[in-house]
Amino acid sequence: MKLSDITNELEKLAPLVYAEDFDNVGLLVGDTNAEISKVLVTLDTTEEVVQEAIEKGANLIVSFHPIIFSGMKKITGKNYVERVVQLAIKNDINIYATHTALDNSELGVNYQIAKQLNLKNTKILIPQKDTLRHLVTYVPTENAEKIRNALFSAGAGSIGDYDNCSFNLEGTGTFRAGENANPFVGEIGKKHFESEIRISVIFNKHLQSQILNSLKENHPYEEVAYEIFSLENLNQTIGIGIVGELENEISEEEFFKYLKDKMNTECIRHSKLLNKKVKRIAVLGGSGSFAIADAKRAGADVFVTADLKYHNFFEAENQILLTDIGHYESEQFTKNLLTAYLSEKFPNFAVLNSEINTNPVVYN
Repeated sequence: MKLSDITNELEKLAPLVYAEDFDNVGLLVGDTNAEISKVLVTLDTTEEVVQEAIEKGANLIVSFHPIIFSGMKKITGKNYVERVVQLAIKNDINIYATHTALDNSELGVNYQIAKQLNLKNTKILIPQKDTLRHLVTYVPTENAEKIRNALFSAGAGSIGDYDNCSFNLEGTGTFRAGENANPFVGEIGKKHFESEIRISVIFNKHLQSQILNSLKENHPYEEVAYEIFSLENLNQTIGIGIVGELENEISEEEFFKYLKDKMNTECIRHSKLLNKKVKRIAVLGGSGSFAIADAKRAGADVFVTADLKYHNFFEAENQILLTDIGHYESEQFTKNLLTAYLSEKFPNFAVLNSEINTNPVVYN
C-alpha cells in the first residue's frame, strides 16, 4: 500500500487545512509514493519510538505531535530532533503528524476526551473561523438534478445534522458561442437564451477541489460558470475543544475521583473549589489556557485541560473550576483514536499502537 493511500484517509479525519498557522503537520519525513508495510501510531516521535518501528518492521510512524516543529538548517545529530530525523531517514521510515489538524477535527482529540468522560450533548467549544464556503452555479433546468446530486456526493450541502441542502432559483441565461466554441446548446455566433437553475450550496473549504472537479465533470456546458464566496458563519463541526454534560451532576470531590479514573492520572492541579455541583464540562487537550474565557462563556462548571501557568488559575474568578491534568495525560488516548480509525479503513493492514510511554514529565 502506498503512503499516499494512508495519508489521504488521515486527511479525511483531520484535513491539514484546519491546522493552526503556527503548526507543522502532514508528511514530515518520507515519500508519498513509498510502499508501506506496517504503521506504528504514537503520541510523540522519539528515538525510542523510531527504534520500536525498526524492530517491528513498521516503515510509517503516524505521530500526533510533529517531531519537526521549527525550521532546521542542519541535520548533524546535535539534539534529539535531528537524531530522530537521521535515524528515520537511515532506516527508510516515514513520519506523518496530525497535531492541531486533529485538534480541530469533530472526531479528534477532544472528541476522544469527551468520550472518555462519557459527556452528553456535546458541541465544539471554539468553532474555527473561515471554514465555510458558498458555491453558486448555473445549470440547464433539465440537468439540475444531476448536478445537485453530484455536488452532494462530493460533500457539498451538509449543514449540521442535515445534508442535501441547496437553494434553487429558476431564471434565463444568455450566451453567444464564439467561432472556436463547441456549445452544448445554441448556435455559433447567435445569442442563445436558456432556461436555467441557479444552484447554491455550502461546503467545508477542504472539500473545494473535489466539489469543483465534480461540478465540471458533470456539467454539460463547455464553460462552467460558478462563483465561490467565503462565509463568516460559524461552523458547527470544525474547531477546538468540546463542551458537554455528565449524565448526572456530582460534587467536585466526586468529579476529581471520576476524572483521575477516566483519564488515567494521579495528579490534578486545580483552582480553588467552588463547593457546587458539577455537570457541564469543557475539555481541551494539550495547552488550553487560551480557552478559559470560552469555557466560562459556555457555562462550564469545570474546564479540563493542561499546561496552566500560575497566573492562569486567577482567571477562574470564582466562576469555574480549572483543572490541569497534564499535557500527556490529556492527549494519551489519541493513539487509540488514530489506531482504531486506520484499522477500520484498512482492516487487512497492520496498524500498531506504540508501546513506548513518551511522557517527558515525571512525578514524585
